Amino acid sequence: MSIKLIAIDLDGTLLNKQREITPEVKNAVLRAKKAGVHIVLASGRSFNGIYPYLKALNLDLADCFCISNNGSQIHQADNGEVIIEDLLDFEDYLYFENLSREIGVHFHVLSDNKIYTSNLHISHFTCQEAFLSWTPLYYRPVNEMQRDMRFSKFMIADAPTVLDSAIQYFPTNIYQQYSILRSAPYFIEILNTNVNKGSAVQKIAEHLKITPEKIMCIGDQENDLAMLKYAALGVAMGNAPDSIKNIAKFVTLSNEENGVAIAINKFI
Repeated sequence: MSIKLIAIDLDGTLLNKQREITPEVKNAVLRAKKAGVHIVLASGRSFNGIYPYLKALNLDLADCFCISNNGSQIHQADNGEVIIEDLLDFEDYLYFENLSREIGVHFHVLSDNKIYTSNLHISHFTCQEAFLSWTPLYYRPVNEMQRDMRFSKFMIADAPTVLDSAIQYFPTNIYQQYSILRSAPYFIEILNTNVNKGSAVQKIAEHLKITPEKIMCIGDQENDLAMLKYAALGVAMGNAPDSIKNIAKFVTLSNEENGVAIAINKFI
């Protein structure tokens, strides 16, 4: 198998628990890049939260791409310019803001690399998301939001047990109208229909004229499922849940054991 493109998730995959790229993982990625393999970082984060890792891996170049917000945007890696996007509009925002209040969960949205929440008592999960992704956070009541705003994604952020209960109150029809996924135990993400990391990887691959048979995707959570299924070589991390491991072609070690490096060194 001749791999020409590797798409790698960030949190829980490329990064260890300290949110660092270990020397072993960095060296493996750099060796693959030197061998002519295209490296794409694919994250639920906004571009702000991806860029430092692009820079650390020497991927902040004009001929490199990255995927943000779980596939709703594809960026030029050197300057963050959005080359493809599929966004949500203000009517979508009003619907989910109201739904979150009815269910009783915290809610925030991303627009233009900024986080907005209408919750006066801001969830600490929302604060954590802003801190870890270097994304500015603003409190904005609904009546102060601009109606021409468009959004890369919505996030319901709460304790795992709260989200487990909240999901039961989602109207069944919204699963046909939106892409809804669990990106972490404390996050439910809502994106435009058919938006996911898999479709974003496919768009980049088609641009580069690379077929799925020459693609490896590495991830650890439900939001990585689509790209693991799309690639001929879907790799699950050792720290991934069984639902992810069961669909993967290969299971590597965990993000604490340089699992990304193990997979790259095995197949490249």
